[in-house]
Amino acid sequence: MFPETKEHIHYMKYTQTAIPGVRIIEPAVFIDARGYFLEAYKEEEFEQHIGAVHFIQDNESRSVRGVLRGLHYQLEPYSQAKLVRVILGSVIDVAVDLRRGSPAFGKYISVELSGDNRRQLYIPRGFAHGFYVTGETAVFTYKVDSPYMPSHERSIRFDDPAIGIDLKSFAPSVPLLSDKDARAPLLADAEMNFEYVK
Repeated sequence: MFPETKEHIHYMKYTQTAIPGVRIIEPAVFIDARGYFLEAYKEEEFEQHIGAVHFIQDNESRSVRGVLRGLHYQLEPYSQAKLVRVILGSVIDVAVDLRRGSPAFGKYISVELSGDNRRQLYIPRGFAHGFYVTGETAVFTYKVDSPYMPSHERSIRFDDPAIGIDLKSFAPSVPLLSDKDARAPLLADAEMNFEYVK
């Protein structure tokens, strides 16, 4: 049922993951015979839980089953914080900590995002990001706080054993990669300039 009033209602549940700064966000969904309603983003509430992030752009992609995009990041000063979600279909979304000095450096978080569970993942600056499409198709949308800058774009191999992403649990066949992602370096050889700030 759609809310009759929006006063004193919290529309988002924020959950801290095992890696500092990365949050799972779950919106309240109001359903009735007409369909559903949710608030995908509310600046005031977001800032109360995460802090001020000045998002400047929304991006959207469509990918078929088996596509693997990532792991991507941009070097400072064009590093990007991202707020990601799936409108249609399902993906396994992955964020890898690249912040030097972080207790979680080189570790990753993976979360299923889908049009059904409507979860979002907030990924701060200093992380590599990617996703693998597990449904027939996936419409993936995300906010960023810095523009795309090809000169500062970098990537890391999704199957780097030093990171240890469990591909077998969600990738029964060889994933579909871009040429750029197939040529990505390992974490040990990757260029990065992020520092962990407590």
